[in-house]
Amino acid sequence: MRPPFEITPRAASLLAEVERLLGRYEGAQVAPAGPMLRRSMRVRTIQASLEIEGNTLSEEQVTAVLEGKRVLAPERDLREVQNAIRCYDKLHRWKPASTKHLLEAHQVMMAGLVQRPGAWRSRGVGIAKGNLIAHVAPPADRVAGLMNSLFEWMKAETQVPAPVLAAICHYEMEFIHPFEDGNGRLGRLWHSLILFHHHPVFAQVPIESAIRDRQADYYAVLGLCDKAGKSSLFIEFSLELTLAALTSMVISPQSRTRMSGVERMSVARGLMGVQAFSRKDYLGHFPGLSPATASRDLQQAVDEGTLKKTGDKATARYRF
Repeated sequence: MRPPFEITPRAASLLAEVERLLGRYEGAQVAPAGPMLRRSMRVRTIQASLEIEGNTLSEEQVTAVLEGKRVLAPERDLREVQNAIRCYDKLHRWKPASTKHLLEAHQVMMAGLVQRPGAWRSRGVGIAKGNLIAHVAPPADRVAGLMNSLFEWMKAETQVPAPVLAAICHYEMEFIHPFEDGNGRLGRLWHSLILFHHHPVFAQVPIESAIRDRQADYYAVLGLCDKAGKSSLFIEFSLELTLAALTSMVISPQSRTRMSGVERMSVARGLMGVQAFSRKDYLGHFPGLSPATASRDLQQAVDEGTLKKTGDKATARYRF
């Protein structure tokens, strides 16, 4: 059964930019990441995904755990990191459309943290936000059927591009909430797995870090999709994050100044998302760009309707 979603014009535009950057990466014939870079990306990914769930360990502490060193931290936090390291080490063995592999991943990720790791939840669940219930997941007796249906659709689907498929799967897993605990980190893990199967560069692109940096937006967009009954907004949001992460990987800050204003604005859209920003924020992503050129970029985008502007001069703020 096809999950409810639409690929909006904005999503299509973001997707085109993602694929363009992938082509640029391939055309540059960049050498594969060395062991140190791969380890650094793994640390960033694990630390960011667990921080979203409240884990207190820093990147330096996660690195120490990875190296087998002793770290003074809460026992549960240490277990979460150790489990996540094992989980990401096995990522290349798992197939995105396999419920067997998803359950195995949950077993590894949540061992010693929940009573029934590697099993679908057996009771109803509501997601609280403050004093309110923000989301009521489907009944427990429907979980296995819903997950099987989702993965069968993913297995048969050939027309939906992988970056979009990753977002749909991520959102549907959050909506179905198939496990007692660990749904967020498994949803993000599976998002990364689908992207990795699409292109090996995603092994070096920490999508989880991009989500962590916009955590409030992440939960807000999930809530809006619940109300809308479809994942279209989450697809847009996910593609923004993917574009931003790829941009930081593929395009050096120095080379961004040689882009056209339109190209810089496209990069900025992926980096800024829906957040308001100043000219100073814009300049921060394009080292070497003159303030006058930045002002021209921003004013042109305002004139074309790409940006909305509030305030003036020093108080001016822009939003896509």
